[in-house]
Amino acid sequence: MTTVLVDYEAGNLHSAEKAFQRMAAETRAGAVVVSGDPDTVAAAARIVLPGDGAFAACRAALEARPGLMAALRSAVIGRRVPFLGICVGMQMLADRGEEGVETAGLGWIGGTVRRIRPDDPTLKIPHMGWNDLRIEQPHPILEGVATGDHVYFVHSYRFEVAQRADLLATAQHGAEIAAVIARDNIVGTQFHPEKSQSTGLRMIANFLRWQP
Repeated sequence: MTTVLVDYEAGNLHSAEKAFQRMAAETRAGAVVVSGDPDTVAAAARIVLPGDGAFAACRAALEARPGLMAALRSAVIGRRVPFLGICVGMQMLADRGEEGVETAGLGWIGGTVRRIRPDDPTLKIPHMGWNDLRIEQPHPILEGVATGDHVYFVHSYRFEVAQRADLLATAQHGAEIAAVIARDNIVGTQFHPEKSQSTGLRMIANFLRWQP
């Protein structure tokens, strides 16, 4: 079994690769590879889509790789392999994003990505650093994770889910932040699990064991 971290030149994959390889070894989950090759992605047993930067730029970078979007759809929608989107990789699951120019998302989990507008004007944007999770509903990806556990965020936009049933965990930064979302074989984290110490590593291990 191979877990593929999708490389489409939209983020630094080094820390994510190390964290996933570490937890794959501990859970005996098989190989972890970084690849932007469509055939490798299409054949993956699990897929991780990271993302750093702006929504529109990340979406364009995905589309610029010939065959990559088709490979993702074939694996995730067609074969229903477990999929994890991280940061902008989660945001791109939405119907659309409003960062800069309005851009269509993948539409795999209904919602819109909008700028965080805190009720408290003294709160800084981007939302950057450690924040507490609030668990909204149980899910295998959250096994062993509790309300109050800390994870590491870096973002200025938030995913507003269309259906509350898709929201697994939240955080607060002058507004409710969708921290973890999921539907069927698809899950996303707004924070970076690879940078979130023990809580993030536990969630990576949970993902590598997850059988939707």
